[in-house]
Amino acid sequence: MTGSAPPRRSEFSSLEALRVDSVGAVSFVLRVLAQDDPGAPVVLILPAMALKAKFYLPIARALHAAGLSVVTTDLRAQGESTPGLHEQPTFGYRELIEVDLPRVLAAVRTRFPGSRPYLFGHSLGGQIALLHTAAATAEQRHAPTADGPTADGGIAGVCVIGTGTVYWKAFGFRRWAEALLKIQTIGLVARVRGYWPGGMLIGGAMPGRVMTDWARHSRTSRYRPAGTTRDYDRLLAELDLPVLAISLDDDRLGPKSNVDFLCGRMPRARLDRWHITASAGVAHRDHFAWTKDAAVIGPAVAAWIRDRRRPQ
Repeated sequence: MTGSAPPRRSEFSSLEALRVDSVGAVSFVLRVLAQDDPGAPVVLILPAMALKAKFYLPIARALHAAGLSVVTTDLRAQGESTPGLHEQPTFGYRELIEVDLPRVLAAVRTRFPGSRPYLFGHSLGGQIALLHTAAATAEQRHAPTADGPTADGGIAGVCVIGTGTVYWKAFGFRRWAEALLKIQTIGLVARVRGYWPGGMLIGGAMPGRVMTDWARHSRTSRYRPAGTTRDYDRLLAELDLPVLAISLDDDRLGPKSNVDFLCGRMPRARLDRWHITASAGVAHRDHFAWTKDAAVIGPAVAAWIRDRRRPQ
C-alpha cells in the first residue's frame, strides 16, 4: 500500500523564520531572505490592511536579488500572527505603531547586528512605518544615549507605496461624496460590531479600532489614534529622514492626490517622489497588482536605498 506524499511546503513557508512576541500573548513570524554580506542594507516590509506577508514575496525576492537583506512580517491578527482577529481584544493604530513594531524592529536588529533597517510599507503599512519612524526619531533626538541608536531612531529611511492620507478632501472633487460615505460607513460598522467584516474598499476582516482610527483620520486629516499620547501630526512635520513615496496612476485607494497630501505633511523629510505611469515599464499599476511588476519596482527601490538614486 502506497502512502500519500507529505504536503509540499510553499516557497514562503520555507524561508528562515523568527518568532517575535508582543504584549497580550500576541506573536509574529518574521520571514527572512538574508544576504551573505552582513553589511548589506536591510529592509522590513509592512503589509496593507487585510493582506498577508506572503503576498509580498515577489517584491521581497526582487529586493533580495538586488542585493538587500529582506524581512517580512504580518500585522497583528493577519497571516501568520497569532491570535486571530476574533480571539483577542480589539486594537487600533496605537498598538500597531507603539507596541508591535518596536518589538519587530528589535528582532530585526538582533538578526542583523549593527543594522539600521529601511522600512517598506504598503498602504496602511506605509502609514505605520512613517508614524513610528517620526516618533522614534523625535524620541531619540530628545533623549540620546551613549550606546543606543543614532538620532535617526535606528531607522535609515522609509519607502512607501500606495500610502496616502484617506482625508476625504484629498480625493478628487468628484470622489468627495464617495470617500465620505464609504469610509464613514466602514467606521460606523466597525464601531457597532467591534470589527469590520470585509467588503467595500477593504476586502478582508479588520479590527474595530483600526477602522475607527482610519475613519477619524478620513474625517479630520489628523492622526489621532485612540489611546495615544503622541502628537503624530507634529512628529510627521519634524521627520527629517529619507523618504521615497511611490504612487501608481491606476490606484483608486491611494491615488496621487492623496499621496501628495501626505507628503505635504512632511516638509522636512528628504523626500523623493515616484509616480508610476506606463512609461516606467510597469504594466500593473493599481493598489494591489503592482507586485506583479516587482521585477521593475524592486531594483528601482533597491537603488534608492543603496545610492539614494531617485527612480525615473
